[in-house]
Amino acid sequence: MLELISEHACHGGVQRFYRHHSAAIGLPMRFSVFLPPQVEQGKVPALFYLAGLTCNEETFMTKAGAQRVAAQLGMMLIAPDTSPRGANVPGETDNWDLGVGAGFYVDATTAPWSQHYRMYSYILELYELVAREFPVQADSIGIAGHSMGGHGALVMALRNPERFKSVSAFAPVCAPSQCPWGVKAFTAYLGSDQANWQQYDASALMARSKTPFPSGILIDQGLSDKFLTDQLFPEAFEAACQQADQPLELRRHAGYDHSYYFISTFIEAHLQFHARQLKQ
Repeated sequence: MLELISEHACHGGVQRFYRHHSAAIGLPMRFSVFLPPQVEQGKVPALFYLAGLTCNEETFMTKAGAQRVAAQLGMMLIAPDTSPRGANVPGETDNWDLGVGAGFYVDATTAPWSQHYRMYSYILELYELVAREFPVQADSIGIAGHSMGGHGALVMALRNPERFKSVSAFAPVCAPSQCPWGVKAFTAYLGSDQANWQQYDASALMARSKTPFPSGILIDQGLSDKFLTDQLFPEAFEAACQQADQPLELRRHAGYDHSYYFISTFIEAHLQFHARQLKQ
């Protein structure tokens, strides 16, 4: 059952925030939805957006400035939270890059995380809920994300191309098996056997694929991003795309960092990219 927490008129449409009980997580979860004015005439394409470390279901909707363009394009926006809340796992609030706000969009398999930290399954659950409860064109749904959420978007799309017809990312964690954030999270959530990590590593998944998105993937990366060298590894994903014959537009921007100033600058291009793909 959906509980409407709040709603706000926005660019001719409405911004809403919801709570519901998640079967995948086993706890209440929150998500946000922007409904463009075109829903008054019928179903519309939709874009899922997965946020990064420390963020929640409000971050994208309040910081990216995406609703204006989504209203023009007639595109619904959906943003889930980034982790369970209230799981009461020992130590889940001790570090900003593990636990609360840092679910990494994986299904944890090791105790004590495995009971509630099942964000991969949650995104699929939310996908079905949105398709059922909102005026969405079921064959026109894309996915995007930032940083940890960029990792999540790439992985969700590569593992579920029948669900997500388009994918883009801002400064994604492209090879989490090789970076400190990913190694820390994957060890905690998935255990020390690195063979189990590969199902959640976008570069590894892409390297085993063959042109999964023929119309292309879009990634924007700021060259003044302090995490670029040690955490993000876009060159690994770029090489995997070349191996997989996957068209990739990887745009590198001098002077831009990892923040929502960067995202808000290029969000219009991403929404237009998805609108073109979803209309095909």
